Amino acid sequence: MALDAEAAAARTLCGFVRTLLVLVLELPALIAESLRVEMAGKTQTVLLNHNAIISCKVLGSSPLNIKNVGVIWSRKNPVDGTDVTVFEFYGDHREAFRSGASVSLQGLVKGDASLQLPEVQLSEAGEYRCKVVNTPDRGQGTVLLKVVACPVSSLSVEEANQRLLCEASGFYPKNINITWCKWSQENSQCVNISENVTTNAAIANEDNTFNVTSSLKLKRSLEHNATYQCRVEHVFLCTPWRRNITMPDNGSEPKGDSWNPLWIFAPCLAVPVLLIVPWKRFCWPGAVDRRGHFTKIVSEEETPKAFIHHRPGFSGGMSDGPSHPPRAISLSFAV
Repeated sequence: MALDAEAAAARTLCGFVRTLLVLVLELPALIAESLRVEMAGKTQTVLLNHNAIISCKVLGSSPLNIKNVGVIWSRKNPVDGTDVTVFEFYGDHREAFRSGASVSLQGLVKGDASLQLPEVQLSEAGEYRCKVVNTPDRGQGTVLLKVVACPVSSLSVEEANQRLLCEASGFYPKNINITWCKWSQENSQCVNISENVTTNAAIANEDNTFNVTSSLKLKRSLEHNATYQCRVEHVFLCTPWRRNITMPDNGSEPKGDSWNPLWIFAPCLAVPVLLIVPWKRFCWPGAVDRRGHFTKIVSEEETPKAFIHHRPGFSGGMSDGPSHPPRAISLSFAV
């Protein structure tokens, strides 16, 4: 009975300690901050659908006894400015209010209270707050998380080579710049084009990213063998995206500067060509045997200058004349 009473008292004490930790975390105005918390700058940027690690480091207190540590991560509601809890840990309690949110306990022992968020969405951008208590000390820090999406761009020809289309899709934020230019043979420079260019307003997708299309209308009779370039600029493209396309003579396909998949098949196409030469020399006229091989029968009436002899343990060889009477053999080439 005495042991049961002691266990109950211990559980009550632990519950009191947890409650106290939460109160300390949630009442910053009543307790002076004596714990140094360092964030990774004022802003962190992550790509859409990528995993994010929002840095929060406790300085000068490693290693930490996590039994005395509490951590609460929250995000400011953009509508009313209140803090919405994302993740909390104290004592033996650990809860994620956002699916997949976590803080590594192994890292926390070393003073790393960074928040891990898998597959971040655009709606999760905003100000995040990291609150840490290492009884009796506490500290906090904030960081602005930006979620961005780089454009996926393409250049194509439409309407019987009468119009060029430059498309950028899946980007965020909305601001983007698409320009056209034409390569000049006189000075080897790409001269900007504004005439006959139409750029539509950006269209929002269901995931809050945007698409935009820009077109260049051509005067086909005057534009043969001209090379055009589309350039896409976005705040989160390190360098502008550029693609060239050459408008050919009538009846020809436009030529772009992108990789041609036929390159990989060229060696494969060359192999049959190389096999045709020995096949025609040794196997013509030919027949197909039951194994699906092309076979040439050399009869005794055919007396070439060089003979192929069959010897036990020897696959074949060349000689100036027969040392044994010639006999019919078959040569097979698998195709």
